[in-house]
Amino acid sequence: MIYGDRKTGVLVQGATGKQGEFHIGLMNAYAKQVGGRGVVAGVTPGKGGQQVHGVPVYNTVKDAMKEHDIGAAVIFVPAGAAADAIMEEANAGIETIVCITEHIPVQDTMRALAYAKMEGASVIGPNCPGLLSPGEVKMGIMPAALFKTGNVGVISRSGTLTYEVVDELTRAGIGQSTVVGIGGDPVIGQTFVDVLARFEKDPQTKAVVLIGEVGGNLEEEGAKSTNLPIVSYIAGVSAPPDKRMGHAGAIVEGGEGDARSKIARLKKHGVPVASRVSEIPEMVRELFRCGC
Repeated sequence: MIYGDRKTGVLVQGATGKQGEFHIGLMNAYAKQVGGRGVVAGVTPGKGGQQVHGVPVYNTVKDAMKEHDIGAAVIFVPAGAAADAIMEEANAGIETIVCITEHIPVQDTMRALAYAKMEGASVIGPNCPGLLSPGEVKMGIMPAALFKTGNVGVISRSGTLTYEVVDELTRAGIGQSTVVGIGGDPVIGQTFVDVLARFEKDPQTKAVVLIGEVGGNLEEEGAKSTNLPIVSYIAGVSAPPDKRMGHAGAIVEGGEGDARSKIARLKKHGVPVASRVSEIPEMVRELFRCGC
């Protein structure tokens, strides 16, 4: 497990909000299913003393840390407060911070990520679906019913594409070690390079599916950084240039970051690229067959 396991105590920031409350229920239902600890504490300023699905709520992260062994946090707070939430959790010593919140101002994100890095925290997101290690832990909003325990890691910039790929793998009998949605904003915490470095140290992960989209060059950087066998899929082949599409980071400018150029560069590095999501399971099987 690369960011936590069933023993990891999770904190939810924004626990009493609609999304926080809903996903605490789902995360702890999964934790109960796999025999894990799940969400052990919530935080909402001014709501200390309440409970959400039996989970105690505190006014501050440090108050929660005094009462519980917490290794990770998931953020469901509004965009205007999300950067402060990241920094509060990093300051309290939480090692893994998953930020689901979207529409955070870029300058706020840059400030929060710089502070978290200084404190030694790893931030996944923002604007991401979180992560799920099948049979171990769910941190975020991924639909757990699609997942199956196995040896293939998945890293993705897109939430819904992640679910499609995982569903294809599971239906083909190919299980996953950990699936990480890194988010689609122009500035994010953990990149493909960071997550691949963790997968390289994970004995359970034997291959990785890398799911990218138009904009930037994070996919190519990741492919160059690892010795793990990789299969890739890049969304947006038909996307028009110089247009923002979906995620704030999905913009193609000056022939840089478009899907076709990404695909060409990945292939140049020896990474097989699927033209359709449905091709991915067989390409993964081929990696295992050839020992690539």
